[in-house]
Amino acid sequence: MRNPCTTASLISTARAIVKTLLIAVATLTFYLTSDVALPQSAAAYPFWAQQTYPETPREPTGRIVCANCHLAAKPAEVEVPQSILPDTVFKAVVKIPYDTNIQQVGADGSKVGLNVGAVLMLPEGFKIAPEDRIPEEWKEEVGDLYFQPYTEEQENVLLVGPLPGEEYQEIVFPVLSPNPATDNNIHFGKYAVHLGANRGRGQVYPTGEKSNNTIYNASASGTISKITQEEDEDGNVKYLVSIQTESGDTTVDTIPAGPELIVSEGQSVTAGDALTNNPNVGGFGQKDAEIVLQNPTRVQGLIAFIALVMLAQVMLVLKKKQVEKVQAAEMNF
Repeated sequence: MRNPCTTASLISTARAIVKTLLIAVATLTFYLTSDVALPQSAAAYPFWAQQTYPETPREPTGRIVCANCHLAAKPAEVEVPQSILPDTVFKAVVKIPYDTNIQQVGADGSKVGLNVGAVLMLPEGFKIAPEDRIPEEWKEEVGDLYFQPYTEEQENVLLVGPLPGEEYQEIVFPVLSPNPATDNNIHFGKYAVHLGANRGRGQVYPTGEKSNNTIYNASASGTISKITQEEDEDGNVKYLVSIQTESGDTTVDTIPAGPELIVSEGQSVTAGDALTNNPNVGGFGQKDAEIVLQNPTRVQGLIAFIALVMLAQVMLVLKKKQVEKVQAAEMNF
């Protein structure tokens, strides 16, 4: 016969297990339904992408992470040869076009020229050509640019910039192709090339905060009761826009130097309405290309095959002429 104390202990343990399971089910249900019942606005921060994918600037979606900070879309071009032989230096030309007459907002709110920058993702094994391999006639086009690898382990992913856009709307990367004969990890075939290029400052800092090169919106609905100016710690003028809500509370939106106010005191606004213009004149562009690492033996074989075909065609024509002459002689006989 079981001891009453043991029975009571088993019942208590069973109740604790059931209680724990119920709490777990309730917690799981809450997390699964909260996003539907109480949806939240999405907030993306570039450094999360950098921490998640530190080995490459290209996300699984194909987007290059520069787009997390440079939000406007602008064109970009990359020109590479259709095919290249092993251990050969070639040019990858990146074009970042924009109107040089426009100016962007600087960090202090003043108007300055645009700068440019690019990330070029080459196939594995490709890298910047050593100084002694760059032809003399290319050195003026390349200039004194410093091409930095994205990581120490990946020489094929290159960063350049920021550079003055007036001088570098076209950037020449001198690239050295790998040689499969000396590296077993490299194979002949077709490879993808990915470019990300931006002009102008970004709209979001790596910390996730807005820069002064973007539009600022009202954080609450109500009436603008006061607009004041103050100097920040760097001596730049910033605006403080006070919005009085219907409940009588006052919300203050801080606008740094740079964007121009498009509202005035006494004006009614709704949460999300623009308080400033959009000073951004730059943007980010992305482009993909393909390049073939060509086997020279195949090229030589193709040339030999074409030569043999041409020779065979010539011999057939000569043979036909010979037959015609023989037939003509027999008819005359």
